[in-house]
Amino acid sequence: MTSVVEGLRRVRGVPAPWTRTRLRTARGASCAFAALVLLTAFLAAYFPRAVQANEDRGVRRAVAETAASRTTVDVGLIRPDLAPGERARTLTSGSVAEGYRALLRTVPAPVRVDAGQSSYGVRTSKDLQATDKDLPSPDAVLPRFTAAAQAGLTEHARLTSGRWPRAKGTVSEDTERVEVAVSGATAKALGLKTGRLLHVQGADLVFVVVGIVEPRDPEGAWWSAESQLRTPTMTATSGRPPQKYWRAGLLLPPAAGPALLGTLGQPEAYWRLAPRTDGLTAGVLPRYTAALGSLKGGPDLLRVKEAVEAHAVVSTDLDAVIAAHRGLSRALSPVVTVAAVGAGAVAAVTVAMAAGLSAGRRRAEFALLRARGASLAGLGGRLLAESASLAVPAAGLGLLGAWALEPGAGLWPSVLAAGAVAVLGCVALPLRALASHRKAGVHQEREDLAAARPGRGRTVAELTVLAVAVLVLFAARRGGGGAGAVPVLLALVAALVLVRCYPLPLRWAARVAGRARGLTGFLFFARAGRAAPAGTLPLFVLLIAVTTAGVGGAVLSDVAGARDRAALATAGADARVSATGALAALPRGVDEGARKVAGVKEVAPVLIDETVALPVETGAQSTRPLALMAVDPASYGSFLRAQGLGGAPVPPRAERGGVVDAVASARVAKVFGTKPREISSLAGHVRVRVTRVADGPPALGGTDFLLLDRAALARRPTTDLLVAGEPDAKALRKIVDGARPQPRLRLRAEARAAYADSPLQEGVTRLFAAAVGAAAGYALLALLLHAQAGAAERTALLVRLRVLGLSRRGTRTLTLLDALPQTLLAAGGGVLVGWGAIRLLAPVLDLERLAFASADGRGPEGVVASLHAGAGVLLLPAAGIAVLAALVSLGQAWWLRRTRMITELRAGDA
Repeated sequence: MTSVVEGLRRVRGVPAPWTRTRLRTARGASCAFAALVLLTAFLAAYFPRAVQANEDRGVRRAVAETAASRTTVDVGLIRPDLAPGERARTLTSGSVAEGYRALLRTVPAPVRVDAGQSSYGVRTSKDLQATDKDLPSPDAVLPRFTAAAQAGLTEHARLTSGRWPRAKGTVSEDTERVEVAVSGATAKALGLKTGRLLHVQGADLVFVVVGIVEPRDPEGAWWSAESQLRTPTMTATSGRPPQKYWRAGLLLPPAAGPALLGTLGQPEAYWRLAPRTDGLTAGVLPRYTAALGSLKGGPDLLRVKEAVEAHAVVSTDLDAVIAAHRGLSRALSPVVTVAAVGAGAVAAVTVAMAAGLSAGRRRAEFALLRARGASLAGLGGRLLAESASLAVPAAGLGLLGAWALEPGAGLWPSVLAAGAVAVLGCVALPLRALASHRKAGVHQEREDLAAARPGRGRTVAELTVLAVAVLVLFAARRGGGGAGAVPVLLALVAALVLVRCYPLPLRWAARVAGRARGLTGFLFFARAGRAAPAGTLPLFVLLIAVTTAGVGGAVLSDVAGARDRAALATAGADARVSATGALAALPRGVDEGARKVAGVKEVAPVLIDETVALPVETGAQSTRPLALMAVDPASYGSFLRAQGLGGAPVPPRAERGGVVDAVASARVAKVFGTKPREISSLAGHVRVRVTRVADGPPALGGTDFLLLDRAALARRPTTDLLVAGEPDAKALRKIVDGARPQPRLRLRAEARAAYADSPLQEGVTRLFAAAVGAAAGYALLALLLHAQAGAAERTALLVRLRVLGLSRRGTRTLTLLDALPQTLLAAGGGVLVGWGAIRLLAPVLDLERLAFASADGRGPEGVVASLHAGAGVLLLPAAGIAVLAALVSLGQAWWLRRTRMITELRAGDA
């Protein structure tokens, strides 16, 4: 049917449709261009959706993983000024429950309450000191209890022993006995069983343990908002030396709250509202923070006071958690922008190159149309319609694909990004064609690169670009924004400079090659000089790709290095086993067992005593903590070499009965001076003399220290084992878990994973790496397009040279040399531009926020993360570009030898 219609059109003199005819003439090229636009539109539309989705997941996980004691909205009510009867009425279960229902109606949007994890009741605001002497007391300090009559115990726990606690009759401050339940962890740690009586200081009230329960959701806010109700904790007093004691929780029935008035615990009514995170997104964070501020000290606080009581107090750290997340997001935003702008610029220029390739292929067609009277407007309009028929549907499909892959993010940023790609795909071909055919004529003179002289308009345009680049770079350096455009602007300026300077050495080299012997060199310089100036467009793409990859490699490598150093400072070694207690010795068998674990290279037994006091100044009364570390010099030196710290100090061997030479920190050396000084520690008395000043060992962090030979001490227990290598974590943990008393195990790998645990950091790292990878992919595509642009001319030349006697080796050499100018300029210029971009971005990019998953975005003391221009991260992308260019050239030569040789020879014969 189609052939009949076309036949009628020819008979009647009706011209064939422009768009359909051109698309059918070059189906392969049209499909390839549409696929390129589709891919570019998909990436452009998906990137903002991925960034937004990453921020949404990050804020939800940040709130979900923060301790419930910080994220819940706490409403407390303490009225010691009331009469005992009135205070008892405010602590009854009915009054507290009514206040909870009223509070739910006062919570402002967009804050939403998770009623299933919220809690309310009566608790002691001060710990109750136990008086039963048979309770566990690690350092002769009896346990302390928090008593809570919290509603919902039966819904949030399951009974494992005994029965649920009940309140009998009317409960008041005169009640003498109250039933309680304890968690299984509390019962195990304190040795509690059903029927046990617990007495507390300053009260006649007796707590009777009638049930042992296990949490249904241990990590939920109902249990975690006051974690000692679920899990007892070992706490230390503030004295010196610190004394350890247990803190645990007692669960009362809701109706037994008034009985706590008979204790010294200062009971209070409380309501803890747990937030829901399923609807929390980055877009609502400003309104969310404002609503929390209103609850804490604004109009909504007045509504809370009306609902509960005029003396109610609202507190929460949820706004601080969100503020920390927003600060982290703002700090990481420039990192993402750098990679996104670089990848976007490479993609845009690659699309323009694809359109330029199409325009070059149809150059004769456009010249003929202009010679026969076609206007620029008419030609441009037809080319615009032709491009739009490919670009607009392709961009739409790319947008749909991005939406399908990430449906939950906002729509408009993706629409704008895909629309920009569609506009570029529509106008690239018309603009390139109109720029080449401003004047009508069938024959156009060849534009030799070596003979070309830049016009005044080009000079003005380049100076304008240079001025804009300098302004943006100055603003970015001063912290005024625009950091993401720094690599692209530097690459643009470098491309303009290199294109300006490139013809001069080319002319000189061509004269030398013309007088030298050999054909290859002369042909190479002659072809390079006769290349069209538009052929320098790939240089810009390669420069951006090399620069973006260099900056990206520097960011990723510096972040990884900072995390490794921070993990070493946190763990102290690849693995560290520490005894619990002041100068406590490790259990027998731990040392021997650790040495047999697979992957262990060296083990150093050491003694660490952190109870030594250091005077702040010589002769001063005030002191600061000092860590004493005693080691065996031989084993410790072997450990340092295996750990990769061969330059770290090792103390000299001590002589018995004499003064011990020691290594110390700078502050200790300043206080001690060069004279012998006697120090007293739990390990004994010893006279030391500081003979060397050094940075602290990783096992001591950033504290002041003394490092000496272990043989000089009277007591020499092994308090810590420092392990170097890659130990089997499971085997080492099995040894530690089987020891009694159980020591503490710290692994460097786990510490490193903890520093990279933030979902926002993980997402930013993935997005950054993906953007750098996309830039590299588009750079490869640009190389292929550049090779395809001159493929026909190059093929014809090489075939005729082969007929004239050029060897296969000469053909490959000439093919490789054809790609040499662009490759050398891109590789060398990319290294210089990458170095400059890193130097400019180093003060702007906050890598510590990206490297360390901590509340303040900082690592351990003495460990920083900053951007450095390493040789490896700059030379590797440049070498990669050179290798890719060589592979493309060799592939083209192989394809010519396999398929095109006979065809070209026959065309020449015809």
